[in-house]
Amino acid sequence: MLEIKDLTVYYGHALALENINLTVADRGLTAVIGPNGAGKTTLLKAISRIINPARGSIIFNGRNLLEYKPHKLALMGIAHCPEGRKPFPEMSVMENLLIGGHISPSSQLQSRLKMVLDLFPILQERKNQLSITLSGGEQQMLAIGRALMVSPSLLLVDEPSLGLSPLVVDEVERIIGGIKDSGVAVLMVEGNVDLIRDLPDIVYVLDHGNLVYSGTVTQIMNDANLSKSYFGM
Repeated sequence: MLEIKDLTVYYGHALALENINLTVADRGLTAVIGPNGAGKTTLLKAISRIINPARGSIIFNGRNLLEYKPHKLALMGIAHCPEGRKPFPEMSVMENLLIGGHISPSSQLQSRLKMVLDLFPILQERKNQLSITLSGGEQQMLAIGRALMVSPSLLLVDEPSLGLSPLVVDEVERIIGGIKDSGVAVLMVEGNVDLIRDLPDIVYVLDHGNLVYSGTVTQIMNDANLSKSYFGM
């Protein structure tokens, strides 16, 4: 579904990503792990066209995303759930969801809304609350739900466990697994390796802007150096 070739990104004169090559399979879940500052968020921003790469290509279902403006990507089936959740704080839960689905045909809007509220029953209970009053875990569910309102075929998820308690992280893991099982391809970047022990089909390790390893979780855990560095084992 997604193929990235030789992607290189600078912030001014600072090199953020260098010659990144990775793929995301249709209906698969791909994880990119690495320490803070490795370039994980930059990677997703480049894919969703928030920042412009210096060179390389990003091919999504045969189309080079670098030829499109960011707002066109949602129409193509790509949704980006950003780091830090970022709901619109002075809007209600329902208003946040409806804004997420504003490009959906009116005939599909209610069915998408029902799907999201069925996936996140707590949002149904909180639908009239301002999003700023939600807990961190509830805001994360709102952010994922808002992204799903565009009916994506590819979901980009940035650090979904950031700032959440272990119990809530387990719930987020269950939700993302369910999204994958529903047929949506997922590209997730994550610093918490506990979240990627069971979910991904393939894992890429990003360090200082370079991809240093790719393989299954089992392969990484069986690599003594990588297992110690990224799994603490």
